[in-house]
Amino acid sequence: MRLRLDRDACQGHGLCAMYAETLFGISDEDGRAILLADPVPPGEQEAARRVVLTCPERAISIREE
Repeated sequence: MRLRLDRDACQGHGLCAMYAETLFGISDEDGRAILLADPVPPGEQEAARRVVLTCPERAISIREE
């Protein structure tokens, strides 16, 4: 499983980093999300799926491999 983050769509709400802190962080430069882990590590798939549903801008998607 791989994550895709559309940083142009991201508005910096920070929900991804709050719900999946091992997968996402927040950039100090612009306050938008940054991807910390790709591919998604074992045991983090459920958190990745939850974040996709949580993002208000739909800036995060999953690619199954």
